[in-house]
Amino acid sequence: MTFLCLRATRSIPIKCQTQRQLLNRSLPRLMLTTPSRRGFSSSRPASVDAMQVFNREVKRKQRDRAAMNAENSRTVDYLRNEIANRLIERMLLIARRHEVMVDIGAGAGSVEQAIVGPREDPKDDGVMQSRIGRIIMTEMASKLLYRDADPEAFPFNKQLDITRLTLDEENLFTPELLQAIKNTPGKLEPYSDYLFENSVNTVVSNLSVHWVNDLPGLLQRIKYMLVPDGMFIASMMGGDSLFELRTSLQIAEMDVYNRVAPRLSPLADVRDMGNLLQQAGFNLITIDVDDVIVSFPDMMSLMKDLRDMGESNAVLNRPHYLPRDLIKAAEKVYKEMHANEDGSLPATFRIIYMIGWKPSDNQPKPLERGTADVSFKDIL
Repeated sequence: MTFLCLRATRSIPIKCQTQRQLLNRSLPRLMLTTPSRRGFSSSRPASVDAMQVFNREVKRKQRDRAAMNAENSRTVDYLRNEIANRLIERMLLIARRHEVMVDIGAGAGSVEQAIVGPREDPKDDGVMQSRIGRIIMTEMASKLLYRDADPEAFPFNKQLDITRLTLDEENLFTPELLQAIKNTPGKLEPYSDYLFENSVNTVVSNLSVHWVNDLPGLLQRIKYMLVPDGMFIASMMGGDSLFELRTSLQIAEMDVYNRVAPRLSPLADVRDMGNLLQQAGFNLITIDVDDVIVSFPDMMSLMKDLRDMGESNAVLNRPHYLPRDLIKAAEKVYKEMHANEDGSLPATFRIIYMIGWKPSDNQPKPLERGTADVSFKDIL
């Protein structure tokens, strides 16, 4: 059965749960040697290199390879497009001008398409587009970045002022990005990282930063380049994303080989991101969580979609193949533990949304202790 036939015959329900529902939900946990959560140091000397968890060159190749078959690549954009729309819905609630916006890990332009796309409330159509001056799309995989760059086939390229840069977000401060931000025809001489300070109004990222090794460093650089009261808004996979697949593979591998290998990447959770944003110096931090649940006819369909999304495993010490006997055993465990009533297999993508603001004198500040004129006793 081909991939397109699978897509045509399966339904993909997208469900959103409130944070309270997420906290109350009981998820299966396994005390195994391979962690599913990333750990971050709260303080790290500037001279110490960031811990390398992911092979960035492998990830670049995965994303480029996924974009080589453009039509097939677009069929698996359902998750990225859905989350981009939810990001724009959040941005619509904030009435401000985004004169220069940098989209980090932009992919083929899911955020840009969501900006010009129709909204649930027709009154919001065109509102987000009218608030944006210029957008700089950065992406490490050039084939993915330019996949939908044809302005005739994809009108968002004409509706927005877009500059595309092939750029690894782990090496964010480059002369090319500075030139695009300053909107100058030639390279800026002499070049210095200090020229990035207070240069961008907004930084956005959609389902990309969970593959970054030096996440604390990236957040610090984003805050540095924002103007005072500038906004950083992002989404990323986190926490227990794909816990059904993860637990099924771990249990099956223990049964078959009596060991566990890192077949899915470790992810940050909500507490990690709150701490990292605070340590980076952001103010007025807001973080919330969605569960997006997609149903698949079998485990291989899920893994094929992940590959075509460019979301395959890129951990440094990952296994390079998945044996057939392990696939068969994991499929059995997946069905026994997680199958829906109709026999389909759910895959949960836990999405973390975050908003942080660069400190500014005109931001709201808490009152000093002892200045309240109403007692909590009277309220309660």
